[in-house]
Amino acid sequence: MSTDLSVNLNKIALIRNSRDTEHPNVCEHALRCITYGADGITVHPRPDQRHIRADDCFALAKILNVEFNIEGNPLAAPMKSDRKGVSDYPGFMELVREIKPAQCTLVPDSDQQLTSDHGFDLTQTGDQVAPIIAELQSLGIRVSLFMDPDPEQIKLAKQTGSDRIELYTGPYAAAVEKNQNVEAVFQQFYQAAELAADLGLGLNAGHDLNLHNLKKFATVPNLLEVSIGHFLTVDAIDMGLEKAIKAYQACLGK
Repeated sequence: MSTDLSVNLNKIALIRNSRDTEHPNVCEHALRCITYGADGITVHPRPDQRHIRADDCFALAKILNVEFNIEGNPLAAPMKSDRKGVSDYPGFMELVREIKPAQCTLVPDSDQQLTSDHGFDLTQTGDQVAPIIAELQSLGIRVSLFMDPDPEQIKLAKQTGSDRIELYTGPYAAAVEKNQNVEAVFQQFYQAAELAADLGLGLNAGHDLNLHNLKKFATVPNLLEVSIGHFLTVDAIDMGLEKAIKAYQACLGK
């Protein structure tokens, strides 16, 4: 089994949005990523559209011939755009209902968060999330829940009917960067991966994975997909986009 590399384009859109311009062009960048070996494309549109915009999602859906993964909080409401030429944010569920991406990764982040930094607490939200999952699946969308490596929470994820979970790998990346308790933290993720496999849940992972920590993480069982954006973009500045994507694929054994 090989692990797919889905490239997150949020940082490319963030650079574009820093000026009144279409450069770098998100769709053109996505096509280059695919040409250089990416297996999929990920975006995480937030209501303030500070990086990926709703318009980007619609444009990408028209051109992609690989898996399109849209991440976000399913409860994110519509928001008016305050930027000239940028369409209003329609709400997360409205967006994915229209686009019907191959995969939808549900993330419990708030509108104010800088980035996703924790998984679902399904003891609190499971009853709310389950019907959303069922609706997305009825549209032909595979659903993944953003989760911490907590065994009880992963068992609850199975009960919601989700197809996959995406393990939030921030704590693992921090342990590697600080060189503190790396093996103990890694074992938490390894055991979470084993549990997901035992439950019949597909396994994705993402957040702060990079060329220094990915190869080890990729040894967890039955890892189907990693979503990487920030560090791949940083490495592309140093190495060039093609070399960066090939380096990440090499960490995945490809």
